[in-house]
Amino acid sequence: MPSRWTDSPLRYGLVTRLLHWGMGALFAWQFTGMGVKLLLGRHPLTAFLVGTHKPIGTLLMLAILLRGAWGLSQWRNRPPHPATLIGRLALAGHAVLYALMFYIPTVALLREYGSGRGFAPWGMPLFPATGEQIGWLMAPANLSHGVLAWTLLALIVGHVLMVALHHVFWRDTTLARMAGRL
Repeated sequence: MPSRWTDSPLRYGLVTRLLHWGMGALFAWQFTGMGVKLLLGRHPLTAFLVGTHKPIGTLLMLAILLRGAWGLSQWRNRPPHPATLIGRLALAGHAVLYALMFYIPTVALLREYGSGRGFAPWGMPLFPATGEQIGWLMAPANLSHGVLAWTLLALIVGHVLMVALHHVFWRDTTLARMAGRL
């Protein structure tokens, strides 16, 4: 009998679900902060939310690495995608989501390192201040971090809409496998 902590062919385990929904909450925080920045510009709420963007992004990066390692350890146990066109598209969509979730904070961390300002989220020094900028480390994030983050948001919205389609119209167990009992 499978453990409630690990994945099985019928549903995702508690660890996978906690990582999934926890990361969802962190992404919601990140996108809310950037949305408020776009809507309000300079504002005390904007300053607070944007002030948390880098530490929360670092936490997301750690969660992504943990989720990736956990996912690989559970690969053979997970609910399979159907061997249909929709199943293959779902698999491809998830691969793009994971790639963007990894790439976006990675280039942001490289930009922080390349800025020479140092970086200490939650007071824990990750990079020392060197005072020297390294342009080639900053360039990928300067070119792609924002636009790919909004692309990720669009894919997340598509992901949620597809889950709704599965649940409301196709009436299958897709949502229940990740949400637990409904």
